Amino acid sequence: MSRQRPLEKILISEYVTVGELVRLTKMRYSTLKYYTEEGMLPFEQAEENLTRRYRREETLKRLERIKALKSAGLSVPEIKEKLKESAVG
Repeated sequence: MSRQRPLEKILISEYVTVGELVRLTKMRYSTLKYYTEEGMLPFEQAEENLTRRYRREETLKRLERIKALKSAGLSVPEIKEKLKESAVG
């Protein structure tokens, strides 16, 4: 039995899981996990539940920015710096 939430519910949810981000963005799980581990995708994690939760709208916008910067030829360290700059400014 599938435990996936219907796409309609995901699209109106404030928070999504990494698996749901895969469905929304068509990006690979390993890519999203890497971005998370590199500190490029902020998340919240309840102590009693190890599931990482991402703010859907904020995370989708951030992923679009990462894709654009990557397409412009920036390296991961350069992208991280740009993301940090835009968070401050």
